[in-house]
Amino acid sequence: MTRAPDAPLSVVVIPARDEEATIGDCLAALAVQTIAPTQFEVILVADGCVDRTVEFATAGAARLGLRLTVLQGPGAGTGPARRLGMEAAAERLEAAGAHRGLIATTDADSVPSREWLAHQLAHLANGAEVIAGRIELDHESSAGLPAGVLRRREHDARRRMREVARIDPDAGHHHFAGASLGVSVEAYRRVGGLAMTPALEDEAFAEQVRANGIPILRAADVRVQTAARTDGRARRGLSVDLAVSAWRERRRFVAADFDLRSLTARWAAAGSPAITVIVPAKECAATVGSVLETTVRPVREAGLIDDVVVVDAASGDGTAAIAEASGARVLQQDELCPDLGPAHGKGDAMWRALQVTAGEIVCFLDADTSDPDPGHLLGLIGPLLQAPELMLVKGAFDRPFRTGTVTLAGEGGRVTELMARPLLNLHFPLLAGFVQPLAGEFAGRRHLLEELPFPVGYGVEIALLIDSLERCGLDALAESHLGTRQNRHQPLRSLGEMAFAVLAAVEQRLDGPRSVTGGQFLRPWEDGAVVRVSVLERPPARTRASGRVAQGISA
Repeated sequence: MTRAPDAPLSVVVIPARDEEATIGDCLAALAVQTIAPTQFEVILVADGCVDRTVEFATAGAARLGLRLTVLQGPGAGTGPARRLGMEAAAERLEAAGAHRGLIATTDADSVPSREWLAHQLAHLANGAEVIAGRIELDHESSAGLPAGVLRRREHDARRRMREVARIDPDAGHHHFAGASLGVSVEAYRRVGGLAMTPALEDEAFAEQVRANGIPILRAADVRVQTAARTDGRARRGLSVDLAVSAWRERRRFVAADFDLRSLTARWAAAGSPAITVIVPAKECAATVGSVLETTVRPVREAGLIDDVVVVDAASGDGTAAIAEASGARVLQQDELCPDLGPAHGKGDAMWRALQVTAGEIVCFLDADTSDPDPGHLLGLIGPLLQAPELMLVKGAFDRPFRTGTVTLAGEGGRVTELMARPLLNLHFPLLAGFVQPLAGEFAGRRHLLEELPFPVGYGVEIALLIDSLERCGLDALAESHLGTRQNRHQPLRSLGEMAFAVLAAVEQRLDGPRSVTGGQFLRPWEDGAVVRVSVLERPPARTRASGRVAQGISA
């Protein structure tokens, strides 16, 4: 088929979700391309927009003389939206007889250079089939990023360039991103089209291209500038990377920076908020006393702590007596909220303790720490007193693994590394920067904690972290490094049940149908014995406090 005179040589695809503030600049950059406007068309995929993106794009295209088609996206993320547009582009070019035509894609917050399309078409004419353009951060918006973010990005760019150069010594850069990507119609069809992943569809497409033996041209003369924002619409990608990096610069603290004298002054300046310390304990006679004497007592004697509560799980080793002798108010977990029956686990004990305490700031500490230090408490409450906008501070620490007389650095926290961290990277990447997402030591403002559901078991810490993110945003969360911690280590076979509870808590917080239908856990090594790992969740404490019946929310 001969290409019609007015048929396009290329089609530019732009997925957009609520981009009324940026779409105008993107279209304006396309309108001044060095190729004639008749040689390309633009497809805008409005993916669940609730602002005036479509209105602004339509008016702008008419004013600029661009041929624009607007498609309604499926509202399932950047990947499906971009694929919808690229499929439509392929059909348009095929119908025009341009089987070697160019499907080019960028983002609504990106500004292509004037030669962006011309250079891609030239590379296509020289035999290229897949063209990855160079992505540069917009100078104005990147100037607002912390210097550490830019340094980390440069360091990462050098590392990635070394990796790319090993495969392609002639690569002009390391980028392969939807903000600047071009592919011939023939190559697009050969690889089966763009992946349907909600995000990171460009990375998946790169894998498809390589699997089909198609070389990638990383062309330095194909450039776009993209906004260096940390609040992008995609769940993954540049904006998330920048957000996590900026968070690391702003919201990571070190306990050693908070001495008792200066913190007392900050506490007074903050209005002397009541602070409660809650210590869940089960068979911790060997350690609970030193935790209370070493970590809590100095801070309490300085006047910062109003209430210290040890919630005991009917320990048979004298934990309660030792805690009382160390000045704590000891409560038995099963005697709290007795209408709900016996407590189901650590998370249930924490939730019940929340009902019988009143501090504006609540700090949870572990009872099984064998090397306690006052900094463990100061490092948690310090950021909350220093930054009133913070809502939750998680503890972080180096986790050695001690077996007999041998201590292995960095080998503790097995459930964190094998379950929690992969889950957060996969489903909640904004939280991937937390060193210890399962840390049982954290502090938060009561008005937040009382608004969150509590899983009754080991899933409580990761659930509170995810729910705090959803409610308050990443900038309201912080992490404080508390040094090195040596906790009791569970036998390997016990970790499966802990990991199960973590997995169940995360799945409860994913979009779509839930697969958590019960807490049955089979132990093949015990002749197929089945135990129950509770996946029950308690509703927000404020629900009970307001007089409504507080029932457990089961999976």
